Amino acid sequence: MSRSAINLMRVARRGVLQNVAVAQRAPLLSTAVPALSKVNAGPAKLSRSVATSTASRMKGIQPESETPEPTEPVESAYVPKTPAPLEESEYHDIADEYLDNVLSKLEDVAEQRPDVDVEYSSGVLTLAFPPLGTYVINKQPPNKQIWLSSPVSGPKRYDYVIIGDGQNQKEGTGLGDWVYLRDGSTLSGLLMEELNVDVITP
Repeated sequence: MSRSAINLMRVARRGVLQNVAVAQRAPLLSTAVPALSKVNAGPAKLSRSVATSTASRMKGIQPESETPEPTEPVESAYVPKTPAPLEESEYHDIADEYLDNVLSKLEDVAEQRPDVDVEYSSGVLTLAFPPLGTYVINKQPPNKQIWLSSPVSGPKRYDYVIIGDGQNQKEGTGLGDWVYLRDGSTLSGLLMEELNVDVITP
């Protein structure tokens, strides 16, 4: 056997011995030891066994969980962090139409529940909704916003935002909604979540 082949075998054996020592310390690498021991037998018995260091089954992040739960799907709608530029008259038209729709939906609820009371005057909608409490939704023309006071989630200021008019969508195809810019939630979504009132569906 040539001198270079002998040196090559020594280097390979040294590497294998180091790998065996590591494998004995790490239980997950224990499957690699039989494959590596074949290399120690000499050049005639070398094989191409593959050693793996991964467990044979998937586990979740918690020790007691067998398989990780799938994550919730991410909404694909693009929610910009700036309100849509509205003229004063556009703001009033959009806000009045929205509040009229909310009023109509809440009046339907009040007809079914005698303990619910809805009033709308001068751009201020007041809703007594037992057992939660009183909601106030009003226009705020200087800021071009709709403000909400909720007994459940507190005060929030909603700006009119064009949703879905992002980089990957065709210009002018986005839909407008009243969005709380701090967290991207919508006023319609909050009314659905807290009151179970769908103001989006006609």
